[in-house]
Amino acid sequence: MDFAPTKDHELLRETVRSWAEKEARPTAAARDEAMEWPADLVRQMGELGLMGVAVPEEYGGAGLDYIAYAIVIEELSRVDASLGVIASVNNSLVCYGLQQFGTEQQKRELLTPLASGRALGAFSLSEPGAGSDAAAQRTTAVRDGDHYIINGVKNWVTNGDHADTILLMAMTDPAKGHRGITAFLVDTHAPGCSVVKVEHKLGIRSAHSCQMAYDNYRLPAWRRLGEEGQGFKIAMTILNAGRIGIAAQAVGIAQGAYEAALAYAKVREQFSQPIIEFQAVGFTLADMATRIKAARLLTYEAAWRKDQQLDYIAAASMAKLFASETAMWVATKAVQIHGSNGYSKEYPVERFFRDAKITEIYEGTSEIQRLVIARELAK
Repeated sequence: MDFAPTKDHELLRETVRSWAEKEARPTAAARDEAMEWPADLVRQMGELGLMGVAVPEEYGGAGLDYIAYAIVIEELSRVDASLGVIASVNNSLVCYGLQQFGTEQQKRELLTPLASGRALGAFSLSEPGAGSDAAAQRTTAVRDGDHYIINGVKNWVTNGDHADTILLMAMTDPAKGHRGITAFLVDTHAPGCSVVKVEHKLGIRSAHSCQMAYDNYRLPAWRRLGEEGQGFKIAMTILNAGRIGIAAQAVGIAQGAYEAALAYAKVREQFSQPIIEFQAVGFTLADMATRIKAARLLTYEAAWRKDQQLDYIAAASMAKLFASETAMWVATKAVQIHGSNGYSKEYPVERFFRDAKITEIYEGTSEIQRLVIARELAK
């Protein structure tokens, strides 16, 4: 097994890192504080080919592999996790879903602009009463000739207020339970789709997550993704792949927090010596570096297995579980190494600390990841 980055992968890493340092880092803290959507940076990410990394070139993407995709999300998140999740949603949850289940018309008309960065996508599964219990959908879609009439409320729609296309799950046959869920490709510019509110979040505040409402929204039947009743299967397939992106995001957050703590420990002096020379601090940094490397290798293995068309469900959940908990642990220790300065917005570690928490929650909580892994082990 060899999932080590190639020279092309390392060149990609250098390119994304250089761009993120120059363009994103100077404004990351201010955008986070103001909950400012990074419109210009999202446009630049599209121009760099970062919004459709693993999509074939014929559909507007960069035509790279999933290890490349993991590298992109890690490097964005190392500087600004908000950019990481904006790109991850568009790549993993929307482009991948269209690539796997879309018709040729849907790929040409919807996937191509999304993958090329000329449009933006969002994914909509969660509802006020449907979180980890994703099958408990209440949003309905009723067939009406060549259209579906959609009604309901969706929560936590990342990119929702700026998206052009939303991959939406809705009930077409409530009597069938999860087998009655169908996937749709919503045009947000059509009447009947509205943003109720933008959530005020603990972290990744520059990436907007919205509550959205559908009021007799008329969707042309050609925008149904897959067949009726396939929505739950489509959603789970998408999330299995998406967890690689969230694992990479968590690795990036951890790496950013570690680098900040390492730099601080070298210059901060107490008792007439840099605090890195104290064994307690040095050992903590050693543990941080070790856990990050382990998380990165788990993430690369999951990406490699996907590229090799091997079963990657357990590998992706393991990567997401370990990387997210590593990000939270590393960010917590980074704040501790900074002492009281770690509690100040003058230093970046408090932002990494806030950003890390969500990686243990979205696209399947840590508890759900353990459930997925246990089920895979039992097969």
